[in-house]
Amino acid sequence: MQPAERSLIDQADRAAGAGDLAGARELLKRAGEGGGSEAVWLRLAAVERAAGRPRAALVAVDRALAFTPRDFAALLLRASLLQRLDDPQAGEAWGHALAQQPAGELPPQFAPVLAEARERHAAWLSEREMRLAASMTAVEQSATPDERDRIARFRSNVLRKTRPYHSEPTHYHFPALPEREFHPRSLFPWLDRLEAATDVIAEELKAVMMSERAELVPYIQYDDHLPMDQWKPLNRNRNWTAIHLLDRGRPVSANVEHCPRSMALLSGLPQPQVPGASPNAMFSLLAPNTAIPPHVGVSNTRLVCHLPLIVPEGCWFRVGAETRYWQRGQAFVFDDTIEHEALNPTDQLRVVFIFDVWAPELTAAEREAVTALMAADGQGPGGL
Repeated sequence: MQPAERSLIDQADRAAGAGDLAGARELLKRAGEGGGSEAVWLRLAAVERAAGRPRAALVAVDRALAFTPRDFAALLLRASLLQRLDDPQAGEAWGHALAQQPAGELPPQFAPVLAEARERHAAWLSEREMRLAASMTAVEQSATPDERDRIARFRSNVLRKTRPYHSEPTHYHFPALPEREFHPRSLFPWLDRLEAATDVIAEELKAVMMSERAELVPYIQYDDHLPMDQWKPLNRNRNWTAIHLLDRGRPVSANVEHCPRSMALLSGLPQPQVPGASPNAMFSLLAPNTAIPPHVGVSNTRLVCHLPLIVPEGCWFRVGAETRYWQRGQAFVFDDTIEHEALNPTDQLRVVFIFDVWAPELTAAEREAVTALMAADGQGPGGL
């Protein structure tokens, strides 16, 4: 800031403090004749607002924001000015300001304007959501259930209530596959057959858990030197364990012998057959009061199916922006290369039957190519 500008700002501050808003305005305009600084335009905006000239104040605050477009205080001032002018952009402007709220405690003088910002923005969002929903009602009524789900998510993304999540596998990304968090049931006609076998699979789970020879291992096991921070809290942790039936394509005989009907059911499903990598199938046991942190899987060429068997009320599973509560006997298929996490907040054990299946969009030739590459690479997905 040049000395002449600093001097004019100081004079304007004294004039404003003495109630001479017209004098302060002229001094600040002189200070801004050479382009001015953010400090000049913010002070001029405040003076114009105090003088009851909101449009002039808006022009000044926009000049200030040209220097620092994410300035929290300036954005709040801009939103309040638009609100005073009954401008239809005010609601969105409040949202822009709230998005730039700095971390930590703010000075007390921000409290009333923050409260107004939240109230005004929430009202604007609610009105906008109702307006958008009303405009799509006729279309949604004629849409299929899957189409309605996608339309609702489209609207939710536009309203910033959710955001897009993308497939980010740790090892293998096959191009042009759909990025879906939970996949439509219509793609997997065998889900009804799987769900009908819930009691049978649960009985075999009980048998294998009672067996003295059953192999129960930590779900996550890797060498400490590997850079896998997402799993550090649960590495070799008995709070999340698995009873494998198929582990990287290898039947685990001590467990399989107790689960013949589960194995027969799996044999009729489109599981990947990749040497050293898949198929995989297991009972996943999550201990009471245990969280599985956000993470992603190894390859988008396969999807993962969950069939909940023992589910205390309140256990949930999030994939991307959608959270579901497990319900016994209600299976679903999801893309584990999209960020997902889980929680058992109860004092009881949660058990889910889990296995992998091919992504249905892959052609026969593409599946052969995936199998050949992973087998040659020797680093195939490390199970589920």
